[in-house]
Amino acid sequence: MKDIQSQPDDRNMPIDQVGVKDIRFPVRVQDKRNGTQHTVATVNMYVTLPHNFRGTHMSRFLEILNCYEEITPSHIPAILEEMKSKLNAETAYFDIEFPYFIMKSAPVSNAKSVMEYICSIHGDSSAEFYFLKVKVPVMSLCPCSKEISRFGAHNQRSIIEISIKTRKKIWFEELITIAESSASSEIYSLLKREDEKYVTENSYNNPAFVEDIVRAIAVKLKAHELIDGFSVESENMESIHNHSAYAKIVYNIL
Repeated sequence: MKDIQSQPDDRNMPIDQVGVKDIRFPVRVQDKRNGTQHTVATVNMYVTLPHNFRGTHMSRFLEILNCYEEITPSHIPAILEEMKSKLNAETAYFDIEFPYFIMKSAPVSNAKSVMEYICSIHGDSSAEFYFLKVKVPVMSLCPCSKEISRFGAHNQRSIIEISIKTRKKIWFEELITIAESSASSEIYSLLKREDEKYVTENSYNNPAFVEDIVRAIAVKLKAHELIDGFSVESENMESIHNHSAYAKIVYNIL
């Protein structure tokens, strides 16, 4: 049959990324406590396309992926090389994003519950690095509100995003701990009354602006010997305003 995608194109316009998005696929990731964890990822696969080709072969992305019953992060280098080879591309990109679950114990009652975090890995065949990202929900309490109020202070549920550039393996749990320890309080799926009392009082004793949160995390990431670059951002969803507070720090991420 006629290969339409391989027809020449005379517009002299190369494409930086072309491929398929939002594929749902089983993935197995390493779990610091339990060894491995099975979850389901959203997968994006792209390649570069030279200016002289009309299109790429979309079905080949799926053919490559479906050679695996499930993927693990260790498969990414081989998948990138196969994408380059089968699609005649100079550079290939592979992204997976998945929910990652950690069993947590409440701070006083020790009640156990599962917390969900969103994690992702980005692979680039032209880079020596991997890019890891975690999204971590936390609690922040406003220092200004605490200072000006006779009692109480308003707080926010905040989402911290940490993206790192690294050549070495780093546990997602380590990045999650860095995020949670830099907020007014970490949060939990299940809390008893004694736990709620502790979280409320603990956050009151650890007020933090959105600027404080990203700076505290950035200091820890910059000092980490396995992290070559990072970006950290926090969105604090205000409880007394109809907007969010936001801050971001980028260090040597490109």
